[in-house]
Amino acid sequence: MAKNLRLKVARAAKDMSQKELAETINVTRQTINAIESGDYNPSIRLCIAICKALNKTLDQIFWEDDDNDDDE
Repeated sequence: MAKNLRLKVARAAKDMSQKELAETINVTRQTINAIESGDYNPSIRLCIAICKALNKTLDQIFWEDDDNDDDE
């Protein structure tokens, strides 16, 4: 799983620490750290909560660009 740098950037843009984001959505700081590090794949419910807290869409935070599209 790749690191989620978009989550980290969006959180930093809101001037939120991992702990502050975690408290906002009722998870642990370790959960936010694991998501950002790519060590944990969050549920859709958790993804939505994160996006709402950061005023972002699912696409903006969690969509993985597929750079390997082959045009046939």
